Amino acid sequence: MKSILRYSACAAALAFALPASAQDKLNVVASFSIIGDFAKQVGGNRIELTTLVGPGGDAHVYEPKPADAAAMQQANVVLVNGLHFEGFLQRLVDSSATKASVVELTKGVETIEAKGDEEPGHHHDGIDPHAFQSIANAEIYVANIAGAFCVADAAGCDTYKANAAAYTITLEALDDEVKAAIASIPADKRTIITSHDAFGYFENAYGIRFLAPEGISTESEASAADVAKLVRQVREDKASAIFVENITDPRLSKQIADETGLKIGGTLYSDALSDANGPASTYFDMMRHNVSTIKGAVLGS
Repeated sequence: MKSILRYSACAAALAFALPASAQDKLNVVASFSIIGDFAKQVGGNRIELTTLVGPGGDAHVYEPKPADAAAMQQANVVLVNGLHFEGFLQRLVDSSATKASVVELTKGVETIEAKGDEEPGHHHDGIDPHAFQSIANAEIYVANIAGAFCVADAAGCDTYKANAAAYTITLEALDDEVKAAIASIPADKRTIITSHDAFGYFENAYGIRFLAPEGISTESEASAADVAKLVRQVREDKASAIFVENITDPRLSKQIADETGLKIGGTLYSDALSDANGPASTYFDMMRHNVSTIKGAVLGS
């Protein structure tokens, strides 16, 4: 724990080591809050950051505002997840006529297939876009951000690289912490329920099995047949707990809990961070909160 906090402090010190005047700052737009946090970690005070979909917001169903188009027009760099995660993105790029570099941070990630089929019109080309739910993938996002910032602001490149390196050390330590926490959960208690399929990469990386009534996009509503199928699967697979997500309506999770007798184990943060006063205001805090919430629910602690 102390080592991670030390690394975090190191990253923060590096990020703010080089003051920059407002007119010299790199103008950066991040598509949603998790990417916004990555940008802060790498850019520090050398960037002026606008995050389109803020804390608690759902990028799957977000509708851009005129201010978003204005921010895109002024941007030097636009950071996005890619893999069709941000359904609004292409419309916003076109309407804003931005000249900024639009950087897909999932470049270089080993993608996985989405579970089940999406609703018509909500295609993700069969790929799960939630790659940031693996900390190893988050490290790729960070490297891609540093590369994009170096291209756009060569004078700040050494700072961006140093910040990214320090933050990567923090993420590596966090990855070890998450693996140790999951290893302490008995194998027969590692099946849980969430609202939508946002945790496929977490499942692959850490060995927790996630079942969900909705697809990889919150636009895909669960039918009565989907819910009935999941209830049967829960009983067969002996799931340990069910969780609500910060971006989805909790009523479906509560319905499944009532039908299966499972308890609601708490709230997991999937596609968005919490606000500054919440338990997941940074990516680091989000991952730590999620794993501690899972562990506490399934072990009854």
